[in-house]
Amino acid sequence: MFVRNGPRVFTQFAYFQDWLAHADTFNVSPDLTATPGYQTRKPATKEDSLFFLALADTEPDAWGRRVIARAHAKRRAKDPKLGALTELDYLCAVDDFSRMGALRLRNAHGAYLESVPEGRRATPPIIELEKMLTASRAVELGTETAQDLAYLRGKGTSLGGMRPKCSILDEEGQLALGKFPSINDDRNVTRAEVLALKLAALAGISAAKAHVSVVQGTPVAVIRRFDRTPDDARIPYLSGATLLQANRQDDHAYTEVLAVMKGVCADYIVDARELWRRQVFNHLITNVDDHLQNMGFLYMGGNQWQLAPAFDINPMPDKDRESKTWLSEDTGPITSISQLLGQASQFALTREQALAIVREVVGAVLQWRAVGQSADVGMKTQELNAFAPAFEHASLAEARKLAGL
Repeated sequence: MFVRNGPRVFTQFAYFQDWLAHADTFNVSPDLTATPGYQTRKPATKEDSLFFLALADTEPDAWGRRVIARAHAKRRAKDPKLGALTELDYLCAVDDFSRMGALRLRNAHGAYLESVPEGRRATPPIIELEKMLTASRAVELGTETAQDLAYLRGKGTSLGGMRPKCSILDEEGQLALGKFPSINDDRNVTRAEVLALKLAALAGISAAKAHVSVVQGTPVAVIRRFDRTPDDARIPYLSGATLLQANRQDDHAYTEVLAVMKGVCADYIVDARELWRRQVFNHLITNVDDHLQNMGFLYMGGNQWQLAPAFDINPMPDKDRESKTWLSEDTGPITSISQLLGQASQFALTREQALAIVREVVGAVLQWRAVGQSADVGMKTQELNAFAPAFEHASLAEARKLAGL
């Protein structure tokens, strides 16, 4: 329930009794306890979501909001009686088929919002990438038509940011995300993200499947969604921020995430070690945008969760090698491999086990040029050179020395 009382805006949520009585019930969000009656959320700051955080995880990202706002502005120009968009409008405008996780929204009559009749589809197949690319480019340039916006509206995602993107069905008919180059890019960011995901898998990390699809000479990163089963069943999803109940503007540490994971993860030790492996990898490829929204958890049943595959990994050659999420509250941001090794025991690792992980990750990262030139990535020498500072640096040399490579 979305409530507006003058300048006060808040939301309320109540579970149905049959959900509370079900043998397999669970809290759909950590801030929604399995109790009868309405629960109220009032955000701590203007930057925080009005919605309970698992619902907030399904809100459109900055790109999706941009498309929704542009489409509404065009309608409002024709009909001045239309009011301004509310946060509820943005939440409800997301395409039902591609909404993140397993939560779906219905109207008072029981119909799913932003859904299409049985036998039809709203999410386009990969053969329409060119049309999506053209419409997204028009939005960036400010030349979009109402038709462009109608095509893109609601088909964004919660996983992303300001970069242009669209939900699609990949070559195998599975739900995926198509990420397009921006008109502001001065490097081949789409190919580099696919390179990073390929390297992550090579480094022993569970990572989203990805490849590059070229549309009229433009590379598009096609990244398989991991919150769906092969037969399109939905998997409940929580971001790291939701799991931790973190405010968007606060600094947090991986050790804080670990403390919560102990109580909810089906196999805590496996996930804790995987999380440490990802920190080593992020540091060595200079992926410093490791905020808690870029970490996720999938529901396993039995009121237990597991770390979701890694996603939104981007080498950043022009950034300082300092993580956005701190290693621990005592050590601050991640700035070296030695620092990571010093905290390995908190992630259920002995020093020998940690060094073995460093060896595996370094072995993968050293292949970055070869993987970048592979058919699934397709980077040219000049494009690879633009990313060299993200991969070839003193921290990699330090890691090689510690790993004996």
